[in-house]
Amino acid sequence: MASGFFAILDDIAALMDDVAINAKLATKKTAGILGDDLAVNAEKSTGFVSSREIPVLWAITKGSFINKLMIVPITLLLNIFLPAAIIIILVLGGFYLAFEGVEKIAEYFFHKKQPAKQAAVGVIQQDAELEKVKIKSAITTDFILSVEIVIIALSTVLDKNLSVQILTLFVVSILATVGVYGIVALVVRMDDFGFTLIEKSNKTGFLNALGLILVKALPIVIQIFSVVGTIALLLVSGGIFAHNIEYLHHILPEWPTIIKEFIFGLIGGALALILMVVIKKVLLLFKKN
Repeated sequence: MASGFFAILDDIAALMDDVAINAKLATKKTAGILGDDLAVNAEKSTGFVSSREIPVLWAITKGSFINKLMIVPITLLLNIFLPAAIIIILVLGGFYLAFEGVEKIAEYFFHKKQPAKQAAVGVIQQDAELEKVKIKSAITTDFILSVEIVIIALSTVLDKNLSVQILTLFVVSILATVGVYGIVALVVRMDDFGFTLIEKSNKTGFLNALGLILVKALPIVIQIFSVVGTIALLLVSGGIFAHNIEYLHHILPEWPTIIKEFIFGLIGGALALILMVVIKKVLLLFKKN
């Protein structure tokens, strides 16, 4: 009886060892996507008043966990019964990411600023609506990036048994979510930490200087994340197109991969943006009629 119990413990220990090894390999393989995920979500999680940053970030984090809870079992089932569907989902997700990237570029160059004078109640309502929109957008983008992370992680354990695959994907998903949003939380609270250092230092010495650097650096870091996040959207989407569309995979073989993927993402996003504009105009015409 005792020997059977210890045999079960040995099996569990061996399974955990396999999961730990494969999770480490999968995390290394998804490092590039995780970096893009960090840049994109850091940009989407900023731009709120200080008191709302953590609640907004927590809402996005919960959405990210829910995303992965849905994605992992669906991906495993599709891999068993309909593997071709994974490619289709990836490409469609790539068009969404590319659309978001190109839309940001279009807004930067063509978006007209809203009138500065607004009623106080209107501003509050607008901020609340903007918060909901940004949270929804961040969770949607996280869903697409999570699909990519889970599929890449799955590719590292295709030769393993189902239990190792399931546990590895869940471990990678948890590490990805906690790691990405933990770092984002540190970034968005950087200025508060700086103010705390300034107060504790009595506005003198090294801690005061460090606090001032952190406070002044936050707007710059946010701007950097905004630019890097947009580039990341285009690179991730371009990478999806290049790796999953056979024709694109072999086009311009002498070009550096990063440039090709950026161009593919830019073209895919432009096509998606044009399609969305056309659809909106058609729907508007139907409403008028």
